[in-house]
Amino acid sequence: MRYNQLGRTGLFVSELCLGTMTFGGSGEVWSKVGSLQQPEVDRIVADALAAGINFIDTADVYSFGASERLLGQALKNLGVKRETVVLATKVFGMMSDGPNDRGASRGHIMDSVRASLERLQTDHIDLYQIHGTDTVTPIEETLRALDDLTRQGLVRYVGVSNWQAWRIMKALGISERRGYARFETLQAYYTIAGRDLEREIVPLLTEEKLGLMVWSPLAGGLLSGKFGPGSNGPEGARRASFDFPPVNKDRAWDCVAAMREIAGPRGVSVARVALAWLLAKPWVSSIIVGAKTPEQLADNIGATTLALTPEEVAALDAVSALPAEYPGWMLGRQDENRRPKPFTPKASA
Repeated sequence: MRYNQLGRTGLFVSELCLGTMTFGGSGEVWSKVGSLQQPEVDRIVADALAAGINFIDTADVYSFGASERLLGQALKNLGVKRETVVLATKVFGMMSDGPNDRGASRGHIMDSVRASLERLQTDHIDLYQIHGTDTVTPIEETLRALDDLTRQGLVRYVGVSNWQAWRIMKALGISERRGYARFETLQAYYTIAGRDLEREIVPLLTEEKLGLMVWSPLAGGLLSGKFGPGSNGPEGARRASFDFPPVNKDRAWDCVAAMREIAGPRGVSVARVALAWLLAKPWVSSIIVGAKTPEQLADNIGATTLALTPEEVAALDAVSALPAEYPGWMLGRQDENRRPKPFTPKASA
């Protein structure tokens, strides 16, 4: 297990992060993702820590608090020292029918952080993330609330999830101008079959030195190698009843076929190849992997020892390449003309 610097912070996190959406399983949506209870959660967390994972991500909205509660209890049951794990959670989702029990307002953030701390049984959150775009609350209000939490010591770093590039950049500008704690991470969807992030957001992350946490690296199981054209996959598979995130399946099947050609001779799963492709990208800080069984977690962890050759990475890059889109194709054309060509002296007469 390798450890990467999280953005520009002094914090180092494991290249795999344990995701906890499978914990709890209450509610119409979350029951389709996973319904692990305390004994199973304890086992998954123990196996992850034993493999060197020191980074765990959850959210208050996962099973409406049950995921945080199960995780906090697991860490207590296992006798884990608080300083040995990096805990990340998120706020934004609708926690009840109340009109103010959602979003990124100061009121909801202040109420939610204390509830998360109680459920996690800790006195601080290492990375507190805004889970989505609030089109109502001014960005300044959200950032001021997060800055107050860092000054109070309840939160150590702040991040964001599922935001557009322009909105992230606006928030960074406001934080710099007003001296607020700035977003240090982005949690976003990114897979070999869904590389939209590379158009605008990856250049932003690289320029501003934000860490990238990848969610759903297997596209909800679609890239596990267990699915194909006309197949809903194995019985009980999440994709069969919860077809999310949206994926261009024709492109996905081409990617799966190319990964299968690499996985077969190596004797590894297609899922490992999909994760190894992500791990080869320099802008990826950590990949969030969730699991319903210890076996599934072990297979995902195995990706950390799978080093793809440059030729294999190039082949996967080619089959998954994004279609040209404006202004990208124009930028490439203009950049080529902007760079001076090597000088070649003329032959003397």
